[in-house]
Amino acid sequence: MKKITLVIFLIILLSFAVGVYFYPQMPDRMVSHWNAMGEADGHMSKFWGLFLMPIISMAMALLFLAIPKIDPLKENVKKFRKYFDAFIILILLFLFYLYLLTIFWNRGARFNFIFALVPSFAVLFYYLGVLTEHAEKNWFIGIRTPWTMSSETVWGKTHKLGGRLFKLSALIALAGMFFEGYAIYFVSIPVILTALYTSCYSYFAYRKEKI
Repeated sequence: MKKITLVIFLIILLSFAVGVYFYPQMPDRMVSHWNAMGEADGHMSKFWGLFLMPIISMAMALLFLAIPKIDPLKENVKKFRKYFDAFIILILLFLFYLYLLTIFWNRGARFNFIFALVPSFAVLFYYLGVLTEHAEKNWFIGIRTPWTMSSETVWGKTHKLGGRLFKLSALIALAGMFFEGYAIYFVSIPVILTALYTSCYSYFAYRKEKI
């Protein structure tokens, strides 16, 4: 078994084990959703409240592990596989952290849920920038627009820019720690703008290349 697969298996196993351990201690209806201000506004049954996240983590892990095998450009994926593997681990740790926050809240702890997620979002965005900078052309990972998929040069330029912007988004997200009531905007708006800007950039870079 590959080391990455073993680590993934252990994280998922730990998630299920945590759910089993806390099951007797949870209320029959668990808080499961928080609004943009970090206030609880949704519930679900104890079973799904404890085991939905581990199930989602397992499904995502299986999907991510399948991508390098089913991508028609799998040889390109191999070139940055170590960065992609680290991203899988980071996503699963992010989900596990989210899962633990949910459990702590339902055990009686009270905090601004969105605010508590800000540092983990910042780490995730920063590493997404690292992955983006190293991603070679493929069909599943990266900034895949008709123009990046049609030109190696446009792919490279767009991903170099996208990597820097995702890292900048991470720093802006961290700034949200100083504005608790507006943290959600510091997290979401930079990433949305990065996605929109890089998509537009790829179009104009492609047009410029073809002139």
